[in-house]
Amino acid sequence: MGAHARFSPSSGRRYLSCPPSLKLEEQFADEQSPYAAEGTAGHEMAEYLIKKHLKKRTKRPVSDYYSDELMEAVEDYAAYGIEQIETARKECPDPFIGVELKVSLDERVEGCFGTADLVVVDSRKIHIIDLKLGKGVMVEAEENVQLMIYGLGVLDMLSCLYDIDMVELTIVQPRLQHLSTWEISAEALLKWGSEVFETGAKKALAGEGEYAAGDHCRFCKARFTCRERANEYLRLAQMEFREAPLLSEEEIAEVLMKADALKKWAEEIYTYAQNEAVVNHKKWPGFKLVLGRSNRRYTDEEDAANAAKAAGYTDIFKSSLIGITEMEKLMGKKKFAEILGAFVYKPEGKVTLVPESDKREAVNVSTAEADFKED
Repeated sequence: MGAHARFSPSSGRRYLSCPPSLKLEEQFADEQSPYAAEGTAGHEMAEYLIKKHLKKRTKRPVSDYYSDELMEAVEDYAAYGIEQIETARKECPDPFIGVELKVSLDERVEGCFGTADLVVVDSRKIHIIDLKLGKGVMVEAEENVQLMIYGLGVLDMLSCLYDIDMVELTIVQPRLQHLSTWEISAEALLKWGSEVFETGAKKALAGEGEYAAGDHCRFCKARFTCRERANEYLRLAQMEFREAPLLSEEEIAEVLMKADALKKWAEEIYTYAQNEAVVNHKKWPGFKLVLGRSNRRYTDEEDAANAAKAAGYTDIFKSSLIGITEMEKLMGKKKFAEILGAFVYKPEGKVTLVPESDKREAVNVSTAEADFKED
C-alpha cells in the first residue's frame, strides 16, 4: 500500500461531484499549509489521549503547534470519543475499538484507503467519529461522503464478526462547539457503495465524466486555474438582462446567492497570481509588482519615548485591557469562565441578509428596521 491514496476518502465528495478533477489534480504538487500541519498535530494528540485511556502503549507527541486553545479542543473531542467507547462497552461484551484506524476499500475501488479517527463497533452498530479542527466552515455529518466511505470500509471488514444493521457518522468540531451526527442503515450504505461510490470512483480514476464547479472545489489543487470553475463565476459576473432595464426579484436573489462565493473566488485568484509573481517571478499581462502603502514607525520605541520625555512630554503612553479572545487564551477557557465569566456578555449582532438555509433564527422585521435606523 502506497503512502498516498489515489482516491482519498477525504476528497471523495469532490471526486464524485467532479470526476475528472482527480486526474487534473495529479498535475499539481501536494499542498501543506500551516493549518494542515496544526491539524495533524491535533490528531496525533487526540490519538495519544484515547490510547492512554484504553491503556495501550503510546508516546505523548511533541509539536510547536500545541497551545492551550488547541489542547482544549482536542481534549473535548477525546472526552466525547471516550464516552462513546464506554457506552459501547456497556452494550457489547467485546466491542471493536479502532483509533486512527487504517481503512481500505481497495477491493471496491483500486487505490482507495484512508484513516478513520475513531471507530467504535458494538453488537449491531458501527460508529465513525471524525475530528475536525477547522474554525471556518462548519462540517455536517449528514451524507458526508468521507465518513460514508469509512463506514463502508469498516462494514466490509467487520460484518462477518458483528451483526451490524446501522452505521452512525459523527463530526466533532470543538473549536466551533459543533457536534453533528447522522445515521444510515447498513443496507442503504451498501447500496450507496455499489451504485454511487464504486461507479463514480471508477469514472474519476479513468478521468471520465464532466467537470462540475461547486463548493466541493474549496480544497481542489486546480481551483485557481480551473476553467470550469472560472466559467461558473464569470457567468454570474457577466450576467446580461436584455428583457427589462431592471433586475427582477428572482435575478437579484440569484446574485445574492452567488455573490459571497464570487468574492471569495476572486480573492483566491488574486492571492494565487500575486504569489506566483513574487515567488516564481511570473509576469501577468497588464500587471506589475509595486510597493504598497505603509505607515510610519519608530526606529526604536524606547529611544523615542526617552526623547519625548526629555522634551517635557509625559502623557505619551496608552494602556487598555486585552481583548476577550486573547484573555481567554491567556487563562484557558475554564479559568476564564471562573474568573471573568460574570463580567462578559454578548450583544446581539448586526442584522444581516443570509440564505434561508442558514440555521440562525430569522429576526423580526421591525427589529431589523430599527437596527438599520440606529446605524
